[in-house]
Amino acid sequence: MTETLTPERLAAEIEPLYRFALGLTRDPDLAADLVQDTFLRAVERAGQYRGDAPVRSWLRRILHNLAVDRARRSRHEVLVEEVEESWRDDTYTVDPALVVERAATREELEDALVRLPFAYRTAVLLHDVEGWTVRQIAELEHISLPAAKQRLRRGRMMLVSALAAGADRRAKLEGVPMRCWDARRHVSEYLDGKLDPGTARVVEAHLAECPTCPPLYAALVGVKDRLGELRDPDSVVPPELERRIRGVVED
Repeated sequence: MTETLTPERLAAEIEPLYRFALGLTRDPDLAADLVQDTFLRAVERAGQYRGDAPVRSWLRRILHNLAVDRARRSRHEVLVEEVEESWRDDTYTVDPALVVERAATREELEDALVRLPFAYRTAVLLHDVEGWTVRQIAELEHISLPAAKQRLRRGRMMLVSALAAGADRRAKLEGVPMRCWDARRHVSEYLDGKLDPGTARVVEAHLAECPTCPPLYAALVGVKDRLGELRDPDSVVPPELERRIRGVVED
C-alpha cells in the first residue's frame, strides 16, 4: 500500500525518528539536531517522494545520510586500519576483566562508542542495541550483506580496543571534574559568559586540572580575539550598494 506524505504522517514519525537518531548517536543534542534537519530536508524534498518506500524508511535514510555527513567532519575516531592490524597480530590481547568492567559503566561505554568511525558504530549500535538484522543494516547503508557483516565485525573489534585503551586515558583524567566532551561542548557558552554559575564552576574546575582541554580553550580565546579585530568601525557602505538596497526597500 502506497503511503501519502502529509503533515500528519510526518508528525507521527517524530518520536520513532528521534529514537532512531539517539540509537545512532548516543547523544540527545545531536539526535535532536539530526531529527530537525531531517524534517527540514523532508519538507524540501516532499515533491520527490513517490511512495516507493515507507515514509519511516525514507526519513531514516535521510537522517542516516545527514549523520554520515556530520561524522565525516569528526576528528576523534579510532583508525580502522590500526585496530585491524593489531587484531591480526598474534601477540595482541587485552585484559577481558578490565574491558567488561569498563563496558558495564554507561559513561565509559558511550565514550568508547563515540570514538568509532560512524559506519562501524552504526553497525554495532543498530545490531547489538536496537536489534536490527545485518540485512536491514545493509539495506539502510546501500551496501552488500558481506560488507555489512564486515562492518559489524570491525566495529566490535574497535569497541573492545577502545575500551581497553581507555584505561590509560582515564588514568590521566582521574579526579578531573566533568568529562572532556562535556566540558568542551559547554566551553563556547562559557567563553561568552552564558553558562549558569554552577556549570561554569565545574567547567573552570575541569580546565584547571585537565591536561588536554586548557590548550583548546586558549586557542578558542585567541581565535575569538583575532576575529574581533576584523571589525572595522570606520567602514562605510559603498554608495552603489546603498542605492541598490534603498531601491529594494523603497519599491
